[in-house]
Amino acid sequence: MPAQTARVPTPQPPILLQENVGSIRVLTLNRPAARNSLSEGLIAELHGALNEIHDDNSVRAVVIAANGPAFSAGHDMKELTARRSDADRGRAYFGQIMNACSAMMQAVVHLPKPVVAAVQGIATAAGCQLVASCDLAVASEAAGFATPGVDIGLFCSTPMVALSRNVPRKQAMEMLLTGEPISAAMAKNIGLVNRVVAAGTERDAAIALAQKVALKSAYTVKLGKEAFYRQAEMSLADAYRYAAEVMTENMMARDAEEGIGAFIEKREPKWQDK
Repeated sequence: MPAQTARVPTPQPPILLQENVGSIRVLTLNRPAARNSLSEGLIAELHGALNEIHDDNSVRAVVIAANGPAFSAGHDMKELTARRSDADRGRAYFGQIMNACSAMMQAVVHLPKPVVAAVQGIATAAGCQLVASCDLAVASEAAGFATPGVDIGLFCSTPMVALSRNVPRKQAMEMLLTGEPISAAMAKNIGLVNRVVAAGTERDAAIALAQKVALKSAYTVKLGKEAFYRQAEMSLADAYRYAAEVMTENMMARDAEEGIGAFIEKREPKWQDK
């Protein structure tokens, strides 16, 4: 009998794609068959990419997009449920995943470059959380948003953190308590996304928006993004004291001196990102 040939496993496509469009890094969620659910692996890949981008001066802005009909369906419930057979019924693993996902979301916020979501389809639970964690968001007319955990007995507590910092309380509570999806138009009305565009154009629109910001001084954008999120957690008086310190520091920067001079002299500024 002829010897049987060993079966070579089919290589799996990467779960996160990366592409440079000029100075914009496009990160594309690539688990379309799993509705781009945020598995342990995808959370780690996203966090690793953000860490890599953090100090890469060639990248001036980031776009997070997704392949397939859904932007992201949130946590991978099959992956989580498989750990119910652990001795502790999955408690340690659940805590590990929730903390890893929370750290990745915070990495989006703490990245010293703007992050723009390009939402082509439904973004639910932690997928909605990812959109809310981005600095800016462009949505297709076909997109939808929901925090439907309450429908399966699992309140969207971690998505709630980002959602409640983006939209008014009553709208956030309605989404969280009913689990019902909202349209892209409603998401824009309540401030969850910046723009709604024709289906199929959201990725290009998000890149164009990112490119607008990329034209600014990277130093100024970094300083301003950090200040925006820090002052939002302060009292009014503390926020003004802190913002005055930031403005003073910013005024001493080379790019502020150049930018103000260019404005007065009616010419284009030449940024040195410092």
